[in-house]
Amino acid sequence: MRAMIMAAGVGSRLMPMTRDIPKPMIPMANRPLLVDNIELLKAHGFDGIIANLHYHADVISGYFGDGHDWGIDLHYSREEHLLGTAGGVKRCQWFLDDTFVIVSGDALTDIDLAGLVKSHRDNGALATIALKEVEDVENFGIVITADDGRIRSFQEKPRPEQALSRVANTGIYVFEPEIFDLIPPEQFYDFGKELFPLLVSKAAPFYGVTVSGYWCDVGNIGTYRQAHADILAGRVKVKTEGKILASAAPARVLLGNGVELGAGVSFSGSVVLGAACSIGAGVHLSDTVIWDNTRVDSGCRIDKAVIGSRCQIGAGQQLAAGTVLPSQSSI
Repeated sequence: MRAMIMAAGVGSRLMPMTRDIPKPMIPMANRPLLVDNIELLKAHGFDGIIANLHYHADVISGYFGDGHDWGIDLHYSREEHLLGTAGGVKRCQWFLDDTFVIVSGDALTDIDLAGLVKSHRDNGALATIALKEVEDVENFGIVITADDGRIRSFQEKPRPEQALSRVANTGIYVFEPEIFDLIPPEQFYDFGKELFPLLVSKAAPFYGVTVSGYWCDVGNIGTYRQAHADILAGRVKVKTEGKILASAAPARVLLGNGVELGAGVSFSGSVVLGAACSIGAGVHLSDTVIWDNTRVDSGCRIDKAVIGSRCQIGAGQQLAAGTVLPSQSSI
């Protein structure tokens, strides 16, 4: 089976962490987030994958190459000018010549993609959206379905009291190749604003399937830290790189390869340290993600922060909740 990963976006909501790398390549438990998506697709039988690229495209293509190391056949569609979600997929029509899946390169998930495809086929659908029940409806595109699962309408980030449903669009789709007949070529065209309303207006066989697995839209710094907490708590089935520090309990701590800890370092909450980080004596870290090759000198206290690669934080610094330091910063 074949699939497409949407990986062209700028990742503006994660700035400044995405200043130098595309959003799908941000570290997730010390591995690029896109690795998790590729491994999920591979595990569900997708061995032919294409990714659209735009922002820092060479970072992705240079890391994955032709996909051989992951046991897949990986292709790229480089967009000099962004074509929108549906427009970007239309450009890959030559590759997506049978039932195919679309996944977002900036989401963390372990949902059953093979089961989603089965539901799509059982419904005789032209298009299917994977739906996930959410509490904070005001942060998502909400989907309203009929009793048989057919999609009737959408609400974009409704107020809780106005929401007609509590299931969100995950950005994971299944399509038949006939969908390309409805997408104009070589122009900007969007799933949510253009294609999906068109399918509803045509009463096309367009379904929503509520999934039970884990899904997180890693859209901002808060959800980025939450995704790490969920990984360390075992709420999502993905791999990590490094070792869990058992002596840190009840905190959950992942140490990347080659991390050095000084005397009296302490932790609380969920903490991830990238490879070759150096943490000085007496440092306290709480609910924080630090990328690789960063040095934190003695006596620092860091709470609910995200710190990039190759940063230097001098002795005694206190970083308050919500601090974000892009790579190569110095304090």
